[in-house]
Amino acid sequence: MKTVVVGGLLGAGKTTFIGNYAGSVSGKTVVLVNDFGKAGIDGEILSSGGLDSIELPSGCVCCTLKFDLITTLKKITEELSPDNLLIEPSGIASPSGVTEVLDMLKIAPVTVVGIVDAAEFPGLYAEQVYGTFFRDQITTADLLLINKTDIAGRQEIAKTEAIIESLNPGAVVLKTVNAHISGPLPEVSKAGRKRAEGEVHFAFDSLSLKFRGVVGYSSFRGFFGDLAKGLYGDVVRAKALVMTEKGSFRFDAVYGKEESGPFASDIGESRLVVIGRDLKKEELASAAGMGNSEIL
Repeated sequence: MKTVVVGGLLGAGKTTFIGNYAGSVSGKTVVLVNDFGKAGIDGEILSSGGLDSIELPSGCVCCTLKFDLITTLKKITEELSPDNLLIEPSGIASPSGVTEVLDMLKIAPVTVVGIVDAAEFPGLYAEQVYGTFFRDQITTADLLLINKTDIAGRQEIAKTEAIIESLNPGAVVLKTVNAHISGPLPEVSKAGRKRAEGEVHFAFDSLSLKFRGVVGYSSFRGFFGDLAKGLYGDVVRAKALVMTEKGSFRFDAVYGKEESGPFASDIGESRLVVIGRDLKKEELASAAGMGNSEIL
């Protein structure tokens, strides 16, 4: 079983990479997803693309869900026996926490792929908001993708390359758009991979909502735009799958940038996950649901 751990900060492109990569490998593939919010979304996104997806929602695989991660990995290897296992920790989870469990269970070979958003990476690094957690996302990777090079400027890309070189000179580095790489993963050396020392989990505030019935498309789109702009707190990431009178839609926001579009399949339960700091939860819930939502 070939195992790939896909790390990266919130919104870097982890789920997109998994969707691309899973379609390029042969044999049975299983994806293990750890969404931070209580309303898991990434698992349904991957399942809509035909992937066999297992979710570990509401927590972090590097601390509160470590026992669940161990149990689930044992079940996957013993009962499902896939040729390929892809693990997507939450964007606020430490990849080194996952590799520690994989080592303990003697699961090999393992490749750690780190993904960075070139448009946001230099600024986030300069602010040092994430501290050792930020470094762990880079130093534990065997392969690093400098993603979103289509929207990042040349200076931002160059700064990103320089920072990565200083933190993890042994990693293989590729520039990507939509986290897409051609062909199989390149051969990598594990010599440069470092294990984090001490606590690297980063604490964010979060809110998960589910909605009853059909959601009004225009009103929700307007609300989501306000959410992304910071009207309800410092939103780092927001994701939603909603069934509207116009059909199924997916909404996504990261660091003030938002996008939306039709979703490929019907949505059983409309839901929203917001991750950030100093969230105005009551105002947010009220505005999002217009009296038709429930906090999870």
